[in-house]
Amino acid sequence: MAAINRIFNPLSRNWAIDLGLFLLRAGTGVLLVPHGIMKVNSFSEKADGFYNFMHLGGRVSMGLTIFAEVVCSILLVLGLFTRLTLIPLIITMIVAVFVINPNATLGDRESGLLYLVPYVVLFFTGPGRISMDQMLFGRKQTVAKV
Repeated sequence: MAAINRIFNPLSRNWAIDLGLFLLRAGTGVLLVPHGIMKVNSFSEKADGFYNFMHLGGRVSMGLTIFAEVVCSILLVLGLFTRLTLIPLIITMIVAVFVINPNATLGDRESGLLYLVPYVVLFFTGPGRISMDQMLFGRKQTVAKV
C-alpha cells in the first residue's frame, strides 16, 4: 500500500518528472530524425525548390532544416546542450507550422504542432536529471525533498 501511495502522491514524484522529461525528449527527438534523413536523401532533387527561409536560398534553408531535424534531434535525445539545441528545432517548427502555409487548417498543421509544443515545454523545463547536461553541468540537489 505504501508503494501505491508513493506512486500517486504528487509531492514525491521527482523520479516520474525526470522520466517523463526523458521520454518527451527521446520520443520527439527519435521521431523527427527520419524526417531529416529523408531530406538528406532527396537533397539534390528538392533543395532548389525548398522554402527560402529569410532569403537564404533553398539549399541553405534545407541544410539548416536538416541540421535541426538530425543533429539537434540527436542532441535532444542525449539531453546535451538541451536549451540551445531546442532553439533551431523551435524555429524550424514555427516556420513549418505558421510561415510556409499560413492559411493551412489546424489538421494540416497538426504534425508540426505535435513537435512544437513539446519543444517549447522542454525549453522551459530543461532536460531533467536523466540527461548529459545533468551529468556534465548538473549540481547537487540542495533543495529539501517534500
